[in-house]
Amino acid sequence: MRVLITGASGFAGTWLCRQCAEAGDEVVALSRRGLVPEGCGQGVAVDMRDGEALREAVRAARPELVYHLASLTSVGRSWEAPGQTLGDNDAITVGMLEALRHVAGHAPVVWVSSCEIYGNPEALPATEDLPPRPANPYAVSKVSGEMLAEVYAEAYGLEIVRARPFSHSGPGQLPIFLLSSLAAQAAEGRRAGAAALQIITGNPDTRRDFTDVRDVVRAYRLLAKALVSGTPGAAGGVFNVSTGRSVSAGEQVALLGELMAPIEVRHTVDPTRVRAAEVMDLRGDPGRLRDLTGWEPEIPLRQTMADTIAFWEREQERVAT
Repeated sequence: MRVLITGASGFAGTWLCRQCAEAGDEVVALSRRGLVPEGCGQGVAVDMRDGEALREAVRAARPELVYHLASLTSVGRSWEAPGQTLGDNDAITVGMLEALRHVAGHAPVVWVSSCEIYGNPEALPATEDLPPRPANPYAVSKVSGEMLAEVYAEAYGLEIVRARPFSHSGPGQLPIFLLSSLAAQAAEGRRAGAAALQIITGNPDTRRDFTDVRDVVRAYRLLAKALVSGTPGAAGGVFNVSTGRSVSAGEQVALLGELMAPIEVRHTVDPTRVRAAEVMDLRGDPGRLRDLTGWEPEIPLRQTMADTIAFWEREQERVAT
C-alpha cells in the first residue's frame, strides 16, 4: 500500500516509517527537513504551514492511506511560545484537511491527536467519552485540530480515525521529554565513569501513562488496518493508545537507579522545571482500542528506559568522535 506519513522525521514518525517499510508499504514521508530512515521510503521536504505547498506535496504522493502526525508537540515549549504553538498547529491542521479534501482522493486517515486534551480528567483512567479539558496551549491546539477534523469528515465524507496517544518514549526521543532526559543524563554519567549521578527533574510526583513508541506506532498501523478494511467502529472513532497505568517522575528515577547499579543515582528537583499549572496524574483506558484491534502494549517501561540509555550512549559516542 502507498502510505503518506506527515511529521515523518519526528520521533514517532520515524518509528512509523520503519514499521510501514518493514511491512512492505511504499512510504512517502513528509516533514520540514525531508528526512527518512535509510531504506524506509521517499522523504519530501515541505513546510506544512504553507497550505499550497502541502497540497502539492500530497497531490504528488498519491496516497492510498494517510498517517497525520505533524505538529509542534512539546507541552513545556507551548508555555514558552503559546502563539507559535497555536498558530503553527492550526495552520498545519487546516492545510492538511484541505489537502485531504481536494487532492488526496479521500484516502483514509489515521489522525494522531494527544492525551493532553483530557487535561485534569473528571475520572481516571480517562475514557474517550470524557469532555476535553485542555490545561496547556499545546492541548488547546490538539482539541481544535480534532474538532476541525471531525467537521471536515462530516462535511466532505472523509474517513478519519482519531488516535489519542498518552506519553510515549524510546530510542531517538529528544531529551526535552522526561524519560529521554533521564536516559541522556545517565548515559553521560556512565560514559564519564562517574561513581554517582545527579539526576535532575521537575515535580517528582507527576504521574503519566507511558507506552513504548514502538508499541504506539503499531497501534496506529492496527487502526489503519481496521479503517481500510471497513471494520465497524473504526471510521469516525476515537481511541486512546495507553496502558491504563501511570508512573511518577520519582518512580522513573528509581527505575533508572536499578538499571545504573552499581552507579549511585541521586535525585534532585529543580524548582525552575516545576510548572505552575501541572496535571498531576493522567492515564487512559485502552479498552476501546483493544476491543477493535486486539492491541496490547508489549514492551515494558524497564526495556524502554534501557534501550533509550543505550541509544544515548551511542549518540554521545558518535558526537564525541
